[in-house]
Amino acid sequence: MILQALVEYYQRLVREDSTGIAGEGFEQKEIPFLIVLDQRGQFISLQDTREGEGKKKRGRIFTVPKSVKRASNSVANLLWDNPSYVLGYPEETSKKRHELFKAAIINRFPPIRQDEGITAVLNFLQNNNFQPIYSHPYWAEISERGLNLAFKLNTDNGLVCQRSIVIDAIIRSSQIRANEQPCLITGEPDTPAILHTAIKGVRNANPTGANIVSFQKNSGFDSYGKEQGANAPIGKKAEFAYTTALNHLLLRDSTQKFQIGDATTVFWAEKKNQMENVFQDLFGYQPANQENEQDYRQLLALFRSPETGVEQANLDPSTKFYVLGLSPNAARIAVRFWYAGTVGSVADNIYKHFEDLNMVKSKNEWRRVDLRSLLKSTALREKDENINPNLAGNTMKSILTGTPYPQTLLSSTIRRCRAERDINYSRAALIKAIFVRDTRYHNKNAQEVSMSLDITNTNPGYLLGRLFAVLEKTQERANPGLNATIRDRFYGAASSTPITAFPYLMKLKNFHLAKLENKGEVINIEKQIGEIFSKLGAASAFPTHMSLQDQGRFAVGYYHQRQDFFTKKENLNNKEGKE
Repeated sequence: MILQALVEYYQRLVREDSTGIAGEGFEQKEIPFLIVLDQRGQFISLQDTREGEGKKKRGRIFTVPKSVKRASNSVANLLWDNPSYVLGYPEETSKKRHELFKAAIINRFPPIRQDEGITAVLNFLQNNNFQPIYSHPYWAEISERGLNLAFKLNTDNGLVCQRSIVIDAIIRSSQIRANEQPCLITGEPDTPAILHTAIKGVRNANPTGANIVSFQKNSGFDSYGKEQGANAPIGKKAEFAYTTALNHLLLRDSTQKFQIGDATTVFWAEKKNQMENVFQDLFGYQPANQENEQDYRQLLALFRSPETGVEQANLDPSTKFYVLGLSPNAARIAVRFWYAGTVGSVADNIYKHFEDLNMVKSKNEWRRVDLRSLLKSTALREKDENINPNLAGNTMKSILTGTPYPQTLLSSTIRRCRAERDINYSRAALIKAIFVRDTRYHNKNAQEVSMSLDITNTNPGYLLGRLFAVLEKTQERANPGLNATIRDRFYGAASSTPITAFPYLMKLKNFHLAKLENKGEVINIEKQIGEIFSKLGAASAFPTHMSLQDQGRFAVGYYHQRQDFFTKKENLNNKEGKE
């Protein structure tokens, strides 16, 4: 299903003819420097194709003959490659590679089939006078980084490897078929691809590329005398199509990929659809500032099938939509998650995800929180590399399918709340979303967690979270400028084993109240505590232990009560400002 969808995407790109997608036998490759020759093969200059500054400086992308599959044996690309093949540099270790580079050209283009471009390149290589290149100012960087080189005649606009004679030769060779059998992807007769093109662009995978489909030779994976790709016969046409489409999606500047934990995630539609333009905004990184942030309701309004009402091809909610998460796995690539649905279902499920997360927040908080930030809130020190790989993939799948979030998401979030004693918006919203979705999906009768402070909620965990916030606020009012509060010392115990913390905190509260000079404030605090206890019961009723779910409600109750304090203060300041 995955490879079939990628083949169809390649065919779509070819039909649209607007992406510069390479045809069969070719690929898109970054070529930073060109060796410019005259028609006799004399070196003229090195042309720098790069644009940008500093680390963002990148070479121009050219359509070149498809790169060869390199394993333990040295094999040369046709009319482009790195310095060890093109120039045999350094000479003591690259002489054999240079000879292979020349042989690849001569074998493909014997004298009777050469044109002036091929002849110029062969003259240059056979003269073996590369000193003018070695003394060029660009050479130090080329040799140090092993940057790709290609040839260009000074009278041409394109590369030598883009001349018509080269294109015709590659097309003819790609049409030669032998030992044909039905392709597993297309069902059409074709020659099986023994080695598949490497996939590049997956974070932390082999930088030279890795494979989704591969069989290690002579390692027990062969059957019935078949070796490598013959064990899963995918035709050369389909192999080229799916690898080209996937490498296109994984390009460095691609707008159809983003990172979810260790999974490099790509997405595409069956046919052109505007969802491809907004999907990254919904799940990728937050914009640089809040002014550039778009509300998820605005982003999704056009795609939700009940609300669309627009009969445009690029807004069709029934268009198939695919999401693929890839992660490194030794020398191969593993599929972390796969989703195949429609634009309408994706929009509906993402909308529900953000609605489930929706929660009272301060003015400085984002209107929506991207998935990366949510997952980082569950990780040690909020670092990407500490995100549980399975958790990231399962969470993404839950969002796309509208199913309950993984249970490990709740335990991971609560663990970070207890370890760091920081119940921020991301963590509180995530816990609230887990409860809301679980209640809705399983049709439970449990009281649903609300967006803001709910004084009707009688869950012990929620009430104790509120009480803990009131006690902390009392301490802050009694000791202005305090560096550490009861949250830093008692949050873990109060949220998991309340009986060990709250009796002491209630006694401590009396000392804090005694310090307050504003008796009206003291009365308000006592009223808040009384209101909570009226639902909770006597102090002796503090639970000895709270379940994971109640620990989550404790965090939400604490967050709601704290936000209510800030909201009241803001409202009071606004009222005083108007007066």
